[in-house]
Amino acid sequence: MSLNSLSGRFALLTGVFVLLAELLIIFPSISNYRLNALESRLERAQIASLALLATDDLLASDLESELLQNAGVFNVVLRRNDIRQLVLSSPIPGPIAETYDLREQPFWTAIHDAVVQVATPENRVIRVIGAPVKQAGQLIEITMDTAGLRREMIDYGLRMLLISAAFSVMTAILLNLVAQRMLLVPIRRVIRHMTAYASAPEDVRAIITPTARLKELNEAEVALAAMQRTVTSALKQKARLAQLGQAVARISHDLRNMLTTAQLFADRLESSADPGVRRAAPKLVNSITRAVNLCETTLAFGKSEEPAPSCHASTSPLSWPR
Repeated sequence: MSLNSLSGRFALLTGVFVLLAELLIIFPSISNYRLNALESRLERAQIASLALLATDDLLASDLESELLQNAGVFNVVLRRNDIRQLVLSSPIPGPIAETYDLREQPFWTAIHDAVVQVATPENRVIRVIGAPVKQAGQLIEITMDTAGLRREMIDYGLRMLLISAAFSVMTAILLNLVAQRMLLVPIRRVIRHMTAYASAPEDVRAIITPTARLKELNEAEVALAAMQRTVTSALKQKARLAQLGQAVARISHDLRNMLTTAQLFADRLESSADPGVRRAAPKLVNSITRAVNLCETTLAFGKSEEPAPSCHASTSPLSWPR
C-alpha cells in the first residue's frame, strides 16, 4: 500500500486523526489519574490517623512513622469541630511549593496542575486539602512530595499512548478495509470499464452498467454511461456519414464521367444541319457543364483522389459510329 494511493493516504490520515483525538483525551485522563491518586493518599492518611488515634500513647510513637510511610505522606492534619489537629507528623524535607484544594478545583485547573506536575522534573513538597470520607471531620490536610506521583503519572501516560497508538493502527486498518470495499473497488471497476471502452468505443457492450450502491458513485457511473452512449452514437453517425460520403463520391465520379461523355455528344450537336438542334445545343451544353462542375465540386469537397476521366478505346465516343 503506497502513500501515493488513495487507500494509503486514507489510512495515514485516519491514523493521524485518531492519534490526535487520543492525545486530546490523554490530558484529561492523566488529570483524572492524578486526582484519584491524591484522593487515595488522603484516604490512606485518614485511615492512618484514625488508627493512631485509636491506640494508646505507648504504641503511638512506634506506629506513627510506619503509618506515615504506608500512607506516603509527611504529616496529616484533621479539622474536626473547628479544631485543627496535627495527628501525624514527621520532618518535611523542604518548603511547601504549592497547595491544592481538591474540594473546589475546576476541570481546566485540574488539567493545568497535572501538566505542570508532569513537566516539572524536580521533586517538590506540596500540600493537599480534601474532604474526609464518611464525613469524619471538616477537612483533612496532608503534605507529600511529587516524585513518586510524577513517576506514576508518566507511566500511566505512556501506557495510554501505547494503547492509543495500537487503537489508531487498528482503526486505520479497519477503516481502510471498509474504504477498499465501499470506495476503491467501485472506483477500480469504473477505471476498468473506461479502459475497455477506450480500446473499442464503437462497441455498445463496453458501455458501463451503473451498479454502485453509493449515491455519488452511482451518479458518476450514470454520467459515464450517458457520455459513453453519446460518444458511441457520434462515432457510429460519423462512420455512416463517412460511408455516405464515399458513396456520394463514387456516384459523383461515375456521373461526371457520364456527363463528360454527354458533353462531347452535345458539342457535336452544334454542327448539326438542323437549325432547331443548333439553337438547343448551347443550352444543353451549358446544363451539362453545370452538372459536371457540380460533380467536380462534390468530389473536391469530399477530398476525393479519384483520377480524372479518361477516354479508352472501348468507351470513347469518338470511336463510335456516327
